[in-house]
Amino acid sequence: MSKFKLNALLDITQAITANLPVDELLKKYEKILREELNIGKILIHKFSVKWECILAAGCSTDMCKKIDVERDLMKYSEITFVSSGGDNILKAFDIIIPVFNNNVHLAFVLIGDIDEEGEGVSPVIKHLNFIQTVSNIIIVAIENIRLFNESLRQVAIKKELELASRMQTMLIPDNRELPQNNKVFVTGFYLPHYDVGGDYYDCILLNEEEIGFCIADVSGKGISAALLMSNFQANLRALFTHEISLVSLVEKLNERVIYSAAGEKFITLFVARYNYNTKILQYINAAHNPPVFYNTVSGNISLFQTSCVGMGMLDKIPVINEGSLEIKERSKILCYTDGLSELPDENGEEIGTRVIEQNLSNQDRIDKNIKTLIEKENIVSGSTKLFDDVSIIGIEFY
Repeated sequence: MSKFKLNALLDITQAITANLPVDELLKKYEKILREELNIGKILIHKFSVKWECILAAGCSTDMCKKIDVERDLMKYSEITFVSSGGDNILKAFDIIIPVFNNNVHLAFVLIGDIDEEGEGVSPVIKHLNFIQTVSNIIIVAIENIRLFNESLRQVAIKKELELASRMQTMLIPDNRELPQNNKVFVTGFYLPHYDVGGDYYDCILLNEEEIGFCIADVSGKGISAALLMSNFQANLRALFTHEISLVSLVEKLNERVIYSAAGEKFITLFVARYNYNTKILQYINAAHNPPVFYNTVSGNISLFQTSCVGMGMLDKIPVINEGSLEIKERSKILCYTDGLSELPDENGEEIGTRVIEQNLSNQDRIDKNIKTLIEKENIVSGSTKLFDDVSIIGIEFY
């Protein structure tokens, strides 16, 4: 018997080393107990994401369903012999063997005899230490397989997120591709809080005389926000042309967001068009953070406040107010998402537009203003101050 036990343990460990699947390990375990040790009933409940019955040998699967681990087993912290009296649901078994991992219940092994009327010492009692040992080895091996598979899944997810991040970054225009001429100078900054984010900004050449630009932010974070924003970017690029009015553009975008988000998310948006010849800036602020406008000649600062509700908040936007401004002198506008305005200052309060206005109120070029703002507020990947995506687009008008 001692030789058998040593060989059985060797067989089990070799099977584990050979990376046999869980089903094969359980078959070996069942064979050792039932065929070699004459154990009749084996029931194993194991916790992974939830408690599951991973083995029911010598008893019906209904027995698995009848036993509630939280109710019937969690109270056992050591090997316990089951009482056969009363209506105890566990009385079909002789012994309960709890298995722990870092002092937390990992599994419960329930063992019962095949021939309870037989003479001699019960095989459960005779081989208890061995049963406990082999049970622990098997359960821990199965848990390690689960953890290994989970780590593989996490690696795969990370790679997918890295790919998604690269793909999403491609939706954000490169500063070298933005208009930078003797009429306007456009530049931007983008830093997602996670691998993927829900912010977006863009600048589109509508014709030789006009550009359109925007900044948007999806409610919420993560993959769902990124997917919705990717869809929004495609719709905006398809719809935003020289012919369409800003009001019609916002109405159509709202319809697309309602369809895509099904009322679960919304998008705030600031969108504008600027004509080089007339020097007229037209804009709509759909519940977005108010962009800061600075006239470098007069020194006046103004904020472009909300014109209507955000995209996807209502099936139909009741009122859309379009703003218009003639820019006769050198001026700058800085558009941003709430990841910037909600950064905490030294007192733990949101910086709002105060810090943005301070950084913009000078004769420096808009790209230097943004760089100074980023450095001053320590807007870098891994900063403990950041809790949301940060996106900025700045335009300087000559």
